[in-house]
Amino acid sequence: MDNSVAPMVITDDGLQETAISSKKNPSKGRWRAAIFIIFVEMAERFAYYGVAGNLFTYLTNVLGEPTATAAKNVNTWVGVSAIFPLLGGFIADSYLGRFKTIIASSVIYLAGLLLMTLSVSVQSLRPHRAVFFTALYILSIGEGGHKPCVQTFAADQFDEDTVEEKKDKSSFFNWWYVGIVVGSTTAILVVIYVQDNVGWGLGFGMLAAAVAAALLLFLIGIRSYRRQRPVGSPLTRVVQVLVAAARKLRVNETRYGRGVYLDDEGDGGAEEGGRRGGTLAPTNQFRFLDKATIIDDIDASTKVRNHWRLCPATQVEEVKLLFSLFPIWLSCLTFATVIAQMSTYFTKQGSTLERSIGSHFSIPPASLQVCTGLTILVSVGLYDRVLVPVARKFTGLPSGITMLQRIGTGIFFSMLTMVVAALVETKRISVAIDHGLTDSPRTTLPMKIWWLLPQYMLTGMCDVFTIVGMQELFYDQMPEEMRSIGAALYISTVGVGSLMSSAAISIVQAITSRAGEKWLGDNLNRAHLNYFYSVLAGCSALNLIVYIWVAKRFVYKKIGCDDPKGEQKKAAELA
Repeated sequence: MDNSVAPMVITDDGLQETAISSKKNPSKGRWRAAIFIIFVEMAERFAYYGVAGNLFTYLTNVLGEPTATAAKNVNTWVGVSAIFPLLGGFIADSYLGRFKTIIASSVIYLAGLLLMTLSVSVQSLRPHRAVFFTALYILSIGEGGHKPCVQTFAADQFDEDTVEEKKDKSSFFNWWYVGIVVGSTTAILVVIYVQDNVGWGLGFGMLAAAVAAALLLFLIGIRSYRRQRPVGSPLTRVVQVLVAAARKLRVNETRYGRGVYLDDEGDGGAEEGGRRGGTLAPTNQFRFLDKATIIDDIDASTKVRNHWRLCPATQVEEVKLLFSLFPIWLSCLTFATVIAQMSTYFTKQGSTLERSIGSHFSIPPASLQVCTGLTILVSVGLYDRVLVPVARKFTGLPSGITMLQRIGTGIFFSMLTMVVAALVETKRISVAIDHGLTDSPRTTLPMKIWWLLPQYMLTGMCDVFTIVGMQELFYDQMPEEMRSIGAALYISTVGVGSLMSSAAISIVQAITSRAGEKWLGDNLNRAHLNYFYSVLAGCSALNLIVYIWVAKRFVYKKIGCDDPKGEQKKAAELA
């Protein structure tokens, strides 16, 4: 097919428009463009984890915050940073487009890092604490524009209508996450050491330099990108379906209807290049929304369609896709709450243990997070090169296992992580008791920090399955006009989970204080952190049951007359 020829489409208002899809340009996109964007994401993750990875230590050691307060502040910042992408994704899809949003957010991010560097370097700066937290939340704003757009923009470089590029896209999500891990792991190995042993100003300054270099690199690849224009607010299309369905709630198609509005020629044809994915096949879920497609006497008597009374079937199916993802989103929140412990209480545990290597080097407690990154690097390679080909022989799926199966496996690992963490913490407490150090929280226990390795490695396994699976699911199953919002939705699970972790800490402290023995206090030897981990393990087990129930009822998106086999089939395979 000659992709240079742009087809003409007729909109429902009778207007002609040339449908041009920049993704069809064979001279742009694919790995030649995606590699630029992967390196940009690596630099951004380097900056983010350079802040987040050691933020708990800065709050407790430099600003002097109590342990629980610092943990809640870290969780709140991570939560806000992961929820802002919902706004950023909406702005990108509706107004600016992904390319311009990435540039704007990078500039904001750089400004936040420069202010943070200034706040920790100039001792006379007053009030120091207020400036630091202002810089911290400027980073959240930058994160809000960056996160939902960069991954989606990179995935857009692969054409879903081409078999070869579709296969490349499936592999892309794995290697995209490898890039993220390389950036974050480098920050944990290098930046955290510099912050703890050289100076916080130099540490944060390195992050600002990385973001500036990333912005320059992104602009170097500008001619190779496949770019899409914003198509207006995608949420308007969702509200239109809800309003139209509500207005016809009492309409019976067989008695009062004049048929169903299918709009085979593409109602959204005027929207940038039409719908490259084709018409969505009808489904039986959320049947009340189908009322929006019924043509009644009022619709039949008008020459121009009222978008708030009558919606095409594909638009209705898009809203169904959004609704069907919401239960999956909810069932991943407990998983995110578990993962939030890595940057807070895991670090606190490490600070009480023997961390020396030889006589001159001591491991920063937050640096053990590098083990999570290394686990991900190894596991993603094994997953992509070993597990997927083997599973493909049994399932016939290009991805080996379904996206929901992958997410569910990670949720199981999150439960296992908390079980192991509780057992290790019980061992740590017994060592403190045996050596009479229960009331000496600042004394290093005669127990190596390597005892924490299993829980860090299991956290990495959680990410390989659930985080990567969610990335792919919330990209693949979202309507094309809402994919930036889809990326923001998956990211927001981390944010809401972090806020839930803060809430859980406050609730546990309030309840146990009334019982007479407060959990999660500053003295970790008496904080009963093992009990807290056990509670999270129990919640994860219940959540896994709920997730399986939800996943078995999920129906994958199907385009037109796609073969019902493969990954478009009902996700009952999870069982």
